[in-house]
Amino acid sequence: MVRKLNSFRKSFEDKRVRERLLSLCNGVDYTELPRFPHSLDYQETSGCCSSFREKFSELWKDWKRVSVQAMEMGRADPRKIIFSAKMGLALILISLLIFFKEPAVKELGKYCVWAILTVVVVFEFSIGATLSKGFNRGLGTLSAGGLALAMAELSQLAGDWEEVVIVIGIFMTGFFITYAKQYPAMKPYEYGFRVFLITYCFIMVSGYHTREFIETAVSRFLLIALGASISLAVNICVYPIWAGEDLHNLVTKNFINIATSLEGCISEYLDCVEYKRIPSKILTYQVADDPVYNGYRSAVESISQEEALEAFAVWEPPHGPYKMIKYPWKNYVKVSGALRYCAFMVMALHGCILSEIQAPAERRQVFRNELQRVGTASAKVLRELGEKVKKMEKLGSVDILYEVHEAAEELQKKVDRKSYLFVNAENWEIGTRAMVVDISQELGSMDEDRSLLQHHRSQSERVINIDSILASKSCDNRTCNLASNNNQTTGVTPENTVEKPKFRTTHSLPKDNDALREVEAGEDEEEEESKTYESSSALSLATFTSLLIEFVARLQNVVDSFEELSEKAKFKDPMDLSDASQKVGLWSRFRGCIKFWKRESSLPV
Repeated sequence: MVRKLNSFRKSFEDKRVRERLLSLCNGVDYTELPRFPHSLDYQETSGCCSSFREKFSELWKDWKRVSVQAMEMGRADPRKIIFSAKMGLALILISLLIFFKEPAVKELGKYCVWAILTVVVVFEFSIGATLSKGFNRGLGTLSAGGLALAMAELSQLAGDWEEVVIVIGIFMTGFFITYAKQYPAMKPYEYGFRVFLITYCFIMVSGYHTREFIETAVSRFLLIALGASISLAVNICVYPIWAGEDLHNLVTKNFINIATSLEGCISEYLDCVEYKRIPSKILTYQVADDPVYNGYRSAVESISQEEALEAFAVWEPPHGPYKMIKYPWKNYVKVSGALRYCAFMVMALHGCILSEIQAPAERRQVFRNELQRVGTASAKVLRELGEKVKKMEKLGSVDILYEVHEAAEELQKKVDRKSYLFVNAENWEIGTRAMVVDISQELGSMDEDRSLLQHHRSQSERVINIDSILASKSCDNRTCNLASNNNQTTGVTPENTVEKPKFRTTHSLPKDNDALREVEAGEDEEEEESKTYESSSALSLATFTSLLIEFVARLQNVVDSFEELSEKAKFKDPMDLSDASQKVGLWSRFRGCIKFWKRESSLPV
């Protein structure tokens, strides 16, 4: 089937062909072309050495690449280097148990591996995560030790059935603990359940051979407590890293990223930026080198990180500016969720830029000032809210959304005035509906007249009646011209209407009319399909404007969530600049008076 110009199928097919050619051109690696050596003998003698050199060079390149990436990671976040050093310090401190020669400590040194394992497992990046894992490990060890001691006493009372009781106890414990940790409410304590199973099985199996159930349980618990204590002490005393502070900074960063992406979308759309080929990473929702795309993607993908930081932050004691016992960390996640709800609109706006159908540039410029104003005002609101979160300040008495609402209202009024730009006025049903009805009624009456004419017996009467009906009923100029041409060629006159050739020619007129109708219908269909593409391109502008107005409407949820956070977290009130300058001026004057009085008193009389 031949694709029509300016149709959907034609444009989509051209886009696919262009992208396929670009991918083939970009994917050609000329270094992989076959090389033809000068002689086969040279290839045989140098094959082994060349392959060894190539492998060595590849390993050296990989080593250099990994080294550069490691250095860049350390520069991006120096806390990772500090955390690694803290882990090494904790392992050194716990390993000193091996070198003690006292009998009491030497006995514990046999099981020091449990303390080392505790440090490796419990020591986390943030203090909240360390406290959470330490609590889970301690609680799991203590509860498992108590249950193991009870089952040991019960198995000894069973006598010859001791092994059976131990095996049944291990099975039942593993079944119920594994089933319980799958409950959604127990997800934060999953690590504790794992430690419980390990401790219980270890005490039961090792105690059965040594008959030292109590000593094994107590020593294991003490070493785990010692390892957790050293991990917590090192993590708090040496450059502490707080999960709550990371959550605070992450929410602030999301505000800035969304504002940057919104401004980028408005700028690219008004500048008519067109992608020659959409990156495959964007199509598969992966990390790409597009600042607009990465901005809203980082905010959308941060939900799992926010939930993890919030779960660790609730374990942390009051610190720094977060001096409440039960700090509302959940409200930070709530604010970020409202912001993410706006980020979906930014994603849709960017999708309009990446879409196959684009609005004409001249129609975009009609709404340029209004779109630019709404985008600038919305980004300003987001940046101001992000700054308020960073400084932990409440909103002032002035409505922060007043300017953006005014801009959105102006855009809506402009859309109402210029709504004819979004549709194709030629396809409106208003004004054409009556015409369609009249034509259909006329065609129906013509068919009825033709059916009546078939009952005439006389050939001359048929010719005369057909000519008169076609002259009075037909509104199509082509049909009238065809009828006149047929009359001229066949020589139809009142005197010779009985001749047979004339009857055959006039009888074929209805068939010619049907063919003309089919041709005209095909032309109309082609015209309609080409105009449909133009109408869809105009509607993409309406889609962009409606998405931007919806983004403004969703900003109210962000402001409400921030106000709730500021009240629960007891943010400080905003400082009035006029009052602050007045207070500073009075204090400076007072200090100046004191300095002048001291200078006067120190002068000699």
